[in-house]
Amino acid sequence: MGAAWRSPKDRDVAQVAEIVAAVKGLGLETCATLGMLTGEQAQTLKQAGLDYYNHNLDTAPEFYGEIIHTRQYQDRLDTLEHVRQVGLKTCCGGIVGMGETRAQRAGLLQTLANLPEHPQSVPINQLVQVEGTPLHGTEALDPFEFVRTIAVARILMPASMVRLSAGRQQMDDAVQALCFFAGANSIFYGEKLLTTGNPDVEHDRALFRRLDLHALEVTEDTDTVHADILETEADGCGHGCGCSAAA
Repeated sequence: MGAAWRSPKDRDVAQVAEIVAAVKGLGLETCATLGMLTGEQAQTLKQAGLDYYNHNLDTAPEFYGEIIHTRQYQDRLDTLEHVRQVGLKTCCGGIVGMGETRAQRAGLLQTLANLPEHPQSVPINQLVQVEGTPLHGTEALDPFEFVRTIAVARILMPASMVRLSAGRQQMDDAVQALCFFAGANSIFYGEKLLTTGNPDVEHDRALFRRLDLHALEVTEDTDTVHADILETEADGCGHGCGCSAAA
């Protein structure tokens, strides 16, 4: 669930909390991205049944001022701290291909890996250039640089779900395959992201069959949130990386 707030008001959070509770009542996992939160607002969402909160760092601290002017880097770190303090899981990653250097891509991953707790989900987005926006016309990122970013994210955050996110529609199957073999073990599934397109679901299924990739089985347990993965030896490699044994 997403909303385009810079930071929601308390009355906004109360409305979202009602929606979260209704979705949770269906037995579904819940995730929201609403902008900057106070500790009290994070607690309200937690009590409503929210499982994950998405709040990306977007890029490295040293490049952030070139891209974002509506909030400070510390504002993002503070929101992540509020979310962790109330026991919510975090979905936090960034965007590459915005004109940053390789060192700045490494800086993003270093910052993520040095958070007090690794994000449970790390979405790596490739910039989708939209005509009329400030970054339209930025030199495209070399596909191998994107694959390297995925590989380093996996090395630095071995237990996180490293997620191929925005930009997959612009990648060919070979690049996506390299990303999976470099350590990506999650995707956004469905034909539409918040504002841009995503690969067709049948195309994704066909690609996974070609690569012999299989979805991880999820076991419901009353002591965990709906989508916690309870690993056994048959579920993966045994190193806690979240991989599929068949992959």
